Amino acid sequence: MLFTEMGLSPEILQGISELGFVEPTPIQEKVIPLLSEENRDVLGLAQTGTGKTAAFGLPALGKIDLSETTPQLLILSPTRELCMQIGRDLVNYSKYIPQLKIVSVYGGAPIDKQISSLKKGAQVVVATPGRIRDLIRRKKVVLSNIKMMVLDEADEMLRMGFREEVDEILKETPRSKTTLLFSATMSKDILNIAKTYMNNPAEITIGNKNSSAENVSHIYHMVHARDRFIALKRVVDFYPDIYGIVFCRTRRETKDVAASLMKEGYNAEALHGDLTQSQRDYVMQKFRDHTLSVLVATDVAARGLDVTDLTHVINYNLPDDTENYNHRSGRTGRAGKSGIAVSIINMKEKGKLKQIEKSIKKKFEYLPVPEGKVICERQLFNMIEKVKISNVNDEQIDPYMDKVYEMLSGFSKEEVIKRFVSEEFNRFLDYYNNAGNINADTTKADNSSEGGKFSRKKKGLNTSRIIFNVGKGKGLNKKDAIELLVSASGRKDLEIGQIDIYKRASSVEVEEKLAKKVIRELNQRSYKGVNIEAEENYEFAGNDFRDRNKGPRGKKKKRQRINS
Repeated sequence: MLFTEMGLSPEILQGISELGFVEPTPIQEKVIPLLSEENRDVLGLAQTGTGKTAAFGLPALGKIDLSETTPQLLILSPTRELCMQIGRDLVNYSKYIPQLKIVSVYGGAPIDKQISSLKKGAQVVVATPGRIRDLIRRKKVVLSNIKMMVLDEADEMLRMGFREEVDEILKETPRSKTTLLFSATMSKDILNIAKTYMNNPAEITIGNKNSSAENVSHIYHMVHARDRFIALKRVVDFYPDIYGIVFCRTRRETKDVAASLMKEGYNAEALHGDLTQSQRDYVMQKFRDHTLSVLVATDVAARGLDVTDLTHVINYNLPDDTENYNHRSGRTGRAGKSGIAVSIINMKEKGKLKQIEKSIKKKFEYLPVPEGKVICERQLFNMIEKVKISNVNDEQIDPYMDKVYEMLSGFSKEEVIKRFVSEEFNRFLDYYNNAGNINADTTKADNSSEGGKFSRKKKGLNTSRIIFNVGKGKGLNKKDAIELLVSASGRKDLEIGQIDIYKRASSVEVEEKLAKKVIRELNQRSYKGVNIEAEENYEFAGNDFRDRNKGPRGKKKKRQRINS
């Protein structure tokens, strides 16, 4: 089927023709005819990068009543970057519909300018949940005329804690509207939203539910924890034309890994929550322009990135939440291209790897970390291929060639080639000359990892009590809590005291000298979609954290028993 056979308006067809659209992707082939023919709620399950924006955008734009200037189409996206990307795509699709006004509203930008744009009239609004809710509360946007609403990357929205905002926004829109929900995974929360707000939706699934994209290969290397960074460098060197994202667990680790890569001459930058919006935009622009070949990022910072031609995703650490793996790996292998997801693990993480395999319904392939000789061969032959296809501007280079020939007249052709290769390639040869084997022995347990052993509290040891906002309600058990604490401390011999796990929170004792480090690291992590909030010397009631000796407003209170 072609786009010309899908009932799209002539103006839309003209716009996408200039963009090179000819044949639709599977999600577009199923959704566009359905929306073109009828106003039907749609529950779509598809990985990122499968063409969902065009799937809902092309038919929706063709149904806009241009005589009205109030919002008729509302699209919610989880992040600023994705919001901006959707807005740009819709503008390109509707190039030949000049009366159509599209406004994108998102956090991290002046709200006054966005309010001014809305006042001028807009039939289409693309928004992040927090910003559109703010505009609703300020009475600066009216959603009473919405004909169609799209929840894009809905699972990401819920994982980022926007359920309350989504509920509030949906209640502001007419019940008669058409609702489209797109998600990469089908969780209970997604099904609950569909049940609450959608009317007999058509379910469209591309691939298997909660599975990984078919054109992504999943491989893993197994090393000792101390060799993780060396393994990362070898992986990057093994793929000379790599254009990828390296995922780390914490902001601190992201900064350290990126700084170490840059110090050693790699073309890398970090993307994390401590960057200002202007710094983030600068890094992302360099990455989109391919000025950077490697972006080192946390899961939170990378949400909503829209880069279609990534060759690799590298898991410097496996995510704490197995569902996050799907979102990481889904950033490569987009738009019909193939991609590779590489995980660098140690023996202690084999169990987590099996959980991920079960979740994505795919097996990982074990490969040894590339040896120095193989890396040198790849780099050398890649350089030669580039020389073979390089463009030669005869007019510019010819004036210098007589002098070049004169300077090289004492060498044979073979000697010139050998010296040229050596000049360009010696750094790799020198570095990998005595590079050893860093692959872990898969037949033995690895006790050197950050998820290693722990010790129960010794008598007389000073401890601090830490409270954090994850408990039984999120499936946390004592084993999980211990793994979190040991990982956050970076100490396999961490002293741990009493552990109490309640429905909405947990209370743990760790040795006093490491408490601040554990708290700092926990506060940069998430557990099953919940951003961890950890504090010291606090008790809680329900979901609230309260000072041990003070009530909610700061008055002294008597100690009270906390019931689970």
